[in-house]
Amino acid sequence: MTKPTNGLNGKVSLIGGGGIRTPLVIFGINDIAQNLGIKEMALYDPDENRVQLMAALGRAIVAREGGSLKITVADKIESAVEGCDYIMNSIRVGGITSRAADELAAIKNNYPGQETTGPAGAAMALRTVPVVLEQARIVEKYAPEGWIVSFTNPAGLITQALSTHTNAKVVGICDTPTELMHHIARALGARHDEVHCEYIGLNHLGWIRKIHLRGEDITEKVLADDALLASFYHVPLFDGDMIRQLGLIPTEYLYFYYNRRKALEKQKMHGGSRGAEVEKLNEALLKTLDAELRAGSNQDAIATYAAYLNRRSGSYMRLEAKGGSAFDAEATFDEDPFRVASGYHKIAMDVITALSSESPSRIIVNTRNNGTLSDLDAADIIETPCQISRNSIIPEPLGRLPDEVKGLVHAVKSYERAAIKSAMTAAADQGNALSHPLARLIARKAFLLHPAIGDWEASDPLLHDLLDPTCIHC
Repeated sequence: MTKPTNGLNGKVSLIGGGGIRTPLVIFGINDIAQNLGIKEMALYDPDENRVQLMAALGRAIVAREGGSLKITVADKIESAVEGCDYIMNSIRVGGITSRAADELAAIKNNYPGQETTGPAGAAMALRTVPVVLEQARIVEKYAPEGWIVSFTNPAGLITQALSTHTNAKVVGICDTPTELMHHIARALGARHDEVHCEYIGLNHLGWIRKIHLRGEDITEKVLADDALLASFYHVPLFDGDMIRQLGLIPTEYLYFYYNRRKALEKQKMHGGSRGAEVEKLNEALLKTLDAELRAGSNQDAIATYAAYLNRRSGSYMRLEAKGGSAFDAEATFDEDPFRVASGYHKIAMDVITALSSESPSRIIVNTRNNGTLSDLDAADIIETPCQISRNSIIPEPLGRLPDEVKGLVHAVKSYERAAIKSAMTAAADQGNALSHPLARLIARKAFLLHPAIGDWEASDPLLHDLLDPTCIHC
């Protein structure tokens, strides 16, 4: 049993508590609450109806599990985070409607529409950076010893902004690398702890460089097997010859760099984006949950939510890779989504547990480079395996980036710096990257530097379509 950290106040919070994955996070916190002495989880969200609905479902889940975790809803962010040991941040500025609009604007301008990469990811970053920085400064005041565990996308860029421009203790998390490693272990017929993967890169821009099975380096054997490589992904994403030429196994988001024409073609063929589909799924879910919870049918509500999570997970990347839909009959999983081996709620709980423990755990997170990759700056946020223990995150040394990905990584870091600067420049004058002349130029520079955009002339109309509020779905 993990011993609680000395001085724990027994309170955690979730900023963005109206988010659709909040009940999953509540399940995870409840699962570790007794070991870590966590008694209360406070939710904050500007959408009061949504956060109350998620809190009600969360309480039903805690009751089903026989837990005693108290779920509270705060009307102010200050009261939510005050005295917290851990402050989870999972916000989406503009909601799912903005995600869908961003993706459709990207497609209109002949770029793939994906919420965290390319034009849609840039728009998300420009809207989100000022908000998370303001929230972090509140955390600094009301929970100065607390850790911000940030789920907010784009995770690497947001963690970079928080790390560079605040004094808060912050770690960024994403389940993509760990999810891939679980798929690899399953494909090899091995337990997860029998497979050791050497992972390098940034958030949503990462690769596995080496695979060891029970201590043996099997990387070359894996690279030689097309069927095995294909089994690492939910749907066919990458050609085996391409992977062998790289000598690296890419995470799924590299699809939007390596196969962006195909991604765009499938989206145009389908006539939409995943964000638009998720928006429809969410609308149906929220309506059903509200009715079931009002009727006191808590177990039905939990079952409805679990079915939603399985459909959302099972349909991932289907549209972009196959032209399929989240509404296809086969686009679902049949598993208990609360107890899957990975998932970002699971990663978050692992990180919180490790930060409260004397014994180190190896977890992939977004944190400062500090010499881990010798060809990046010390302050650059990278996604990397770390030894995490009580109030300590130490990245494992990895040496140099492979030549095959070095240019791409440096270009994306340059884009991130420019996007953060644009967002902060606009926010300083209460504007945005469209209305503020200098911020607009810096945003266009960010688009120019981004390897999945890279066009100065196209950047201005693209920025307009992404950020002009009159252009929703234009």
